[in-house]
Parts: sequence; C-alpha cells; structure tokens
Amino acid sequence: MISGGSTAAPTIIAQAPCRADLAGGTIDLWPLYLFHPGALTLNFAVNILTTCRITPLKGKSIHFRSVDTRREEQFANFDALRRARRFRHALAARLVQFFAPKEGLLVETDSESPAGAGISGSSALMIATTAALARFTDRHLTLEQMRVIAQNVEAQIIAVPTGCQDYYPALYGGVSALHLDADGIHREAVPVTPEEIESRFVLAYTGAPRKSGINNWEVFKAHINGDKRVFRNFERIAEIAGGMHRALLHSDWDELARLLREEWKLRRTNAPGISTPLIDKLIKVAGKHGGRAAKACGAGGGGCVIFLVEKGAASRVATAIGDNGGRVLPLQVARDGLRIST
Repeated sequence: MISGGSTAAPTIIAQAPCRADLAGGTIDLWPLYLFHPGALTLNFAVNILTTCRITPLKGKSIHFRSVDTRREEQFANFDALRRARRFRHALAARLVQFFAPKEGLLVETDSESPAGAGISGSSALMIATTAALARFTDRHLTLEQMRVIAQNVEAQIIAVPTGCQDYYPALYGGVSALHLDADGIHREAVPVTPEEIESRFVLAYTGAPRKSGINNWEVFKAHINGDKRVFRNFERIAEIAGGMHRALLHSDWDELARLLREEWKLRRTNAPGISTPLIDKLIKVAGKHGGRAAKACGAGGGGCVIFLVEKGAASRVATAIGDNGGRVLPLQVARDGLRIST
C-alpha cells in the first residue's frame, strides 16, 4: 500500500529508448578518448523503451517501485532517504537524493530491455528518470545537463567510471556519431534513413551475461597504467569507428561489414570473455543465411548481438537465429529520443 494517496497534481511520464552500438565502445570512458584524437562512437536508438512515471503523494512519503524487476521500497520522508546507504531501487533512490523533492512522490520505473542485454537499458532509464524528476521539481535542464547528471549519478551507483555514449540515443533517438573531443562531446545526427537500418540489421538476445564477462574497468585501468597493447587496440578501435562513420555516410555497406568484422575480431582479442559459445554459434548460423558481420552489444559475455545482413535477408536471418537458441528482438530505429508528458 502507498501511504497518503495521490494529490490532484498530474502524473509525469518520461520515456527514453535503448540503443545498439556499432563501433567505438569503451573509448567513450573519460579520459580515455582524450588520448586518441578524433575518437568517436557510432550507435542508433532502438524502439525498446524505458519508462519513469512520477505520481505526487499527499504528505512526505517517498515510494519506489520497479515494475520489471519487481523491487519496491518506501521512506517516510526525504531525510530518511538521505540518511539511507543501501537501496533496493538504487537508480531511483540516488536520483531522488540528487533532486531533493519537497513533496511526497511515487516513482515507478519499467524497462522493455531484457536483463543484461547490453543495449543501455539502465542508462536510458537514468535519462527518463532524470527528466521526470527535473519536471517534478521544476528544474529547467538542457538535454546536455540531463546527460551529465544521469552519467554522474550512474557512476555513483556502479562505483566505476561510466561512458557517455549510452545517454545520447536515449535523449535524441536516431543514428548518432558522438565526437569525443577535448572541448566536449559533440553529437552528429547521421543522415541514414531508419528504414535502411531496419532492413539491414537484426538484434538478438542471447541471455544474461556471465559474471566472468569482460570488465571495462580492468581495460580502463590497463590503459591508464600504460599498457601498450591496450593503447594500440584503442587506437585501432578509434580508426575503425571513424571508418564506419564514413562508410555509413556514403551507404558503403561492404566497407561497413568489413569494419564490423574487424571490430569484433579486435574486441575478442582484447577480451576473450566477450563472446560465448551461443554467440559464436549464432554468428556462424547467420552467415549461412545472409548475415555479413556481427558483434556483441555493450560489454558482451552474453546479452545482445547486432547482426548486419544482406538487404532483404533480415527475416531469413532472424528465423535462423530463433531456431538456434537466440531470442530475436524487434529492431525499429527510435525516431525520437526522450519524451515527457503530464
């Protein structure tokens, strides 16, 4: 039961999409990209949505409910929340601590992303919740200010550095090239039609990642500590991302496929735990039905795999993946990013 009941104030609903990353992952961790001039990441928003709903409550009670994970907790007031150190719903709790609302509220979150999918479900939900709380507390924030808050609070939650790339698809939708420069992060909307992306890619879930999956923090530390092999790998990752960006701008799908294959090979060399027997099997099966290249999304070790396929082969590849243990997810480019309604 939610104590206090709701007031007449309107409910706020914010939604933000997840993403599929094509190239330049991990290098978006500050300050790694500063050592690789011209670094960028390339990704596109997918219409797999995260939602935050805020309902005002009478009194001072603060209530959190995660619909998809079925976690719930309640605090008598903001002071009780501020003093707490452990949470069942850390994402909502940490953001409410930051925004410090003066009234009681119910924060409900939900995500269409499967567990550990590697398509930035948590970062998209951070954006949706940040936007909803900004509206609730009458904070007028730019999209970039929301990105900074969401990224910094997520770093507080996971206790390691967070990359920047996951927040931009959630904010803007579409296809993005994120230029990682010394004077800041600059998003470029890549002018490729959503229909073209949808006809050439398949997204599949392979199950929650193993605990032994690649740890970005270990790679981060190796880079900062001067590991020359890791540095060279990041140099090539940056070059590949730039090449994929140019290929996408020119609709050169042969070059895009070649670079995606090279990126995946490099990732596997850098971190053997990034693949699994099922991922290897699905990539091989896809190749027999029109698949041209593939890579794990996010940190890998399970989660989602994005497949680049011959034009017209998406349904054929999807069927083969489904027949061999993968769970095909609907791949529709999210035309819009963050949406807020009351």
